[in-house]
Amino acid sequence: MPTILKGKSIVLGVAGSIAAFKAADLASKLTQAGAFVDVVLTRSAQEFVGVATFAGLTHRPVSTGLYESNSELGIDHVALARRADLVLIAPATANILAKLAHGVSDDVLTATVLAGSQPLVIAPAMDANMYGNAATQSNVETLRERGAHFIGPESGRLASGLVGKGRMTEVPDIIGHVRALLGRHGDLAGCRVVVSAGGTEEAIDPVRVLTNRSTGKMGYAVAEAARDRGADVTLIAAPTFLPAPPCVNVVGVASAIEMRDAVQSACSNADLLVMAAAVSDYRPADPADEKIKKTGDDSLNIDLIQNPDIIAGVNGDGLVKVAFAAETTDVIENAGAKLSSKGVDMVVANDVSAADSGFGTDTNAVTFIFPGRDPEPMPLMDKLDVGNALLDRALPLLK
Repeated sequence: MPTILKGKSIVLGVAGSIAAFKAADLASKLTQAGAFVDVVLTRSAQEFVGVATFAGLTHRPVSTGLYESNSELGIDHVALARRADLVLIAPATANILAKLAHGVSDDVLTATVLAGSQPLVIAPAMDANMYGNAATQSNVETLRERGAHFIGPESGRLASGLVGKGRMTEVPDIIGHVRALLGRHGDLAGCRVVVSAGGTEEAIDPVRVLTNRSTGKMGYAVAEAARDRGADVTLIAAPTFLPAPPCVNVVGVASAIEMRDAVQSACSNADLLVMAAAVSDYRPADPADEKIKKTGDDSLNIDLIQNPDIIAGVNGDGLVKVAFAAETTDVIENAGAKLSSKGVDMVVANDVSAADSGFGTDTNAVTFIFPGRDPEPMPLMDKLDVGNALLDRALPLLK
């Protein structure tokens, strides 16, 4: 599953915080995604996590001091700054923020930041009172004005036992922000993309709903792929158990009517709409105001009425529309019929009854269908790869 991180050089600065243990997981995840991760440890960070841990996870030398070079690069901070695509400090302590804000360069981490001009990403971690202190807030504002990108901190229980704002943001969210920042100048930069995801829910009563087996994974993957290529992404999401993708505008909905209204609103100035959601075709005509109680009858009849076709009803100047078609029989024929009935530029067909390709899986095997062209079947791929393949084919259709 190649991502925007593959082949990128990232300097990971680790300062002296109890949250340094999260940095080990962060270094591992970045390395697994194909990035070259050069870890820089402050002296205080080494009191929490050792050099051997990061060297083993990244398979690269770890820098620990201006006068204690561990590599063949000569002057570490200059070499690191020169080749880095991004500098990420996680965790960043109040002390490090103060040094960076005032241009102090007394260790390899601060020297690396001062020696480079690449994007600087900071994930603070400290006690809530320290983060809320006027001096720290002033340093944060100074660094923001100079272009630093802050991720968090989050609110929660802290190592001191206090509850407040100061927890380091979790690793998946940090990586999502890094991917978005590295891809901000991609081939979809300036493009506004709307993606729908998940299975809609139609109320029967206040307790029960009609829904389907969609988990939203495919739509979320398309949204992340578009974000990683520089697009401004709005994700219209029916209820799922998936975490919100970082740097994506998520609009939560439940029913098909709510999704229709949200999609129409988001598409008023959009360039591309990808309807990956599994929208209920029908809804109860008259949902009960109270929970329906079991009676002595052997059956319960519910009158259903048809939901509107969302993508067919969306129009916009130059809007490119892509529909997903989840089928179980005659997949290509049924999906191809939707080209004209829905008025779309492309249909992504998939057989949801196939192994490793249905709802809830991390992979998908799709066929791209266009007007006047032979269907283009794709092999089984990770859903993020499917999202990128979809965007590759939508890109020439965009003005």
